[in-house]
Amino acid sequence: MTRLLDRIDRPQDLHGLSEDELQRVAQEVREHIIDTVGEIGGHFGANLGTCEIAVALHSLLDSPRDKILWDVGHQAYPHKVLTGRRDGLGTIRKYDGLAPFCAIHESEHDIMGAGHASTSIGYGVGLREGMRLRERLPAPQGGQEPGRVVAVIGDGGMTGGVAFEAVHQAGGLGTPLVVILNDNGMSISPNVGSLSRYFQGLRLKRRLWHGREKVEEVLTDLPAGIGDLVERVGPPIKGSMKLLNAEGELWESLDWAYVGVVDGHDVHALRQALRQAFDADRPVVVHVKTVKGKGFAPAEDGGLAGMEKWHAAKPGSIVDGAPAPSKPVDPDAAPKPPAYTQVFGERMIEEVRRDRRVVGITAAMNSGTGLNLLQSAEPDHYFDVGIAEQQALLFAAGLALEGLKPVAAIYSTFLQRAYDQIVHDVCLQELDVVLAMDRAGLVGDDGPTHHGVFDIAYLRSIPNIVLAAPRDEAQLVHLLHTGIEHPGTFALRYPRGEAEGVPLPSAPLRLDIGRGEVLRQGDRVAILGYGSGVSVGLAAAAHLSAAGIEVTVADGRFAKPVDVDLVRSLAAEHELLVTIEEGVLPGGFGSAVWEAAEEHGIPLTTAADLPGATRLIRIGMPDRYVTHGAPPLLHAEVGFTGHAVAVRVATALGVAGAVPAE
Repeated sequence: MTRLLDRIDRPQDLHGLSEDELQRVAQEVREHIIDTVGEIGGHFGANLGTCEIAVALHSLLDSPRDKILWDVGHQAYPHKVLTGRRDGLGTIRKYDGLAPFCAIHESEHDIMGAGHASTSIGYGVGLREGMRLRERLPAPQGGQEPGRVVAVIGDGGMTGGVAFEAVHQAGGLGTPLVVILNDNGMSISPNVGSLSRYFQGLRLKRRLWHGREKVEEVLTDLPAGIGDLVERVGPPIKGSMKLLNAEGELWESLDWAYVGVVDGHDVHALRQALRQAFDADRPVVVHVKTVKGKGFAPAEDGGLAGMEKWHAAKPGSIVDGAPAPSKPVDPDAAPKPPAYTQVFGERMIEEVRRDRRVVGITAAMNSGTGLNLLQSAEPDHYFDVGIAEQQALLFAAGLALEGLKPVAAIYSTFLQRAYDQIVHDVCLQELDVVLAMDRAGLVGDDGPTHHGVFDIAYLRSIPNIVLAAPRDEAQLVHLLHTGIEHPGTFALRYPRGEAEGVPLPSAPLRLDIGRGEVLRQGDRVAILGYGSGVSVGLAAAAHLSAAGIEVTVADGRFAKPVDVDLVRSLAAEHELLVTIEEGVLPGGFGSAVWEAAEEHGIPLTTAADLPGATRLIRIGMPDRYVTHGAPPLLHAEVGFTGHAVAVRVATALGVAGAVPAE
């Protein structure tokens, strides 16, 4: 049968279809995602749950005049398919392909760039109030009739406090905004907290909803003036009637109208609810119940474990609509190094068992941070606050004040959301909190919303904090232990993916704060790496050695405080000092080295020829947002490879051709 989907090149192509045809399009979108993402990999389960939502919205709205805001964006693949990107879905998350989330540079239908949760309602309030203001402006800036605005947010996204800040504002302003609350009981991991339990307790109660409406009609139609009296004293009576529909009480107490719970896989029911919401001309939440992984049995029928496992699909993980057979294990293959995340998670268990004051905290990323291991082994020492990074740090502060040793494991890019808490509530009070920042550096396919390249710079300016980064998994063990033992705030960054493959220590060491280490001795050139920059420096040294240039390589280990003695000795013994970091250069590790040299009278210069001073070259991330793609491609693009560094060093030494092209 010819697919209806092949006729949908823009969302307006849905407008003339019947509801039976729209239901069919939604299923075809689902099958298209299963076939495509199952082959190439990408966000999976959440997208299977929003196919009918996307079809229902675009069948009623006129995008981009009407605005659809997809919270986070890993539920927006159906939206991409319906807005002219159907045939490009196979490039999603690939270098030079479709963005993994919504991106305003990619399509006029992507109204907001997203990648972090809980932001869509706030965007929506601004958009809709902006439309109201523009309507009153004279042409050409104004005079346009406002479009409609819909924010689609998951129940996981609703655990983020910023979402309720927007709900509070919209309720107070009476902003005519529609929010679809996509309730599937999951974010990436199972949702936690009282709000999650509140949403999970709701089911399809249409009879109760319509029963309330019927009672109101009957009361207002009573004869002998009684109906008019009900109208006059209506608010108190109607307020009492909300108890008949308790699931909407929270929203209605915030001055939002509530519609639900609606079957999110029934296009007819969705369209009917959305029409009512649009007609209300006030803040309305449409509570929609969906299944994460709908249409793919291992996710749909696998309970919470299945939904979590299939949040994202790996390349080649699905064949003919079913999970691909497991590849046979090669008994002769060398074992792969463990992931940094795994090393961290396993070490946290040991630290808890060594010191019962240690606890782990995550913000809805238990498996992503490795704390799922701690959750299983020591559940009383594990806490998940939901998608609420600010609360994670405030909670850690409270624990620290009580004498415990909290370790907040939060991705570098997500920790940005709790910056004020780090400054004001943790560091100002010199609290004993460890910030364990996974995914530091370029993370790959998730792109610029998830690259962890700013943390060195955004943390280094804060007083009362130590910044450290391991060069390998053994150093991660030592530095985590050091951070827990350190009496104060300690931030530890480490990259995504496989570690270096070095043996893990039998027991952790407490390292000296602010002390680096020389790993290789050479002359003329010294490379001072930080974190993953050390392995790049060692690779560069190997390229240079093959060209007859022997260089010194050192591990800075700490960006705050910098090892001044190490910098002094490297500067004194070499004509060129190169710093390497997988972070932005402004305010980064190289800047810290330069500032330390200036403060302590160490002659460093960025000039090519200044007698009596050692030249400094800083290598790191460019002053721009780096795209998405496989990490090796991104590292090559920004020059963060051993070969690229070796070429820069050779050029600085005046022997540009010494390092052959790759």
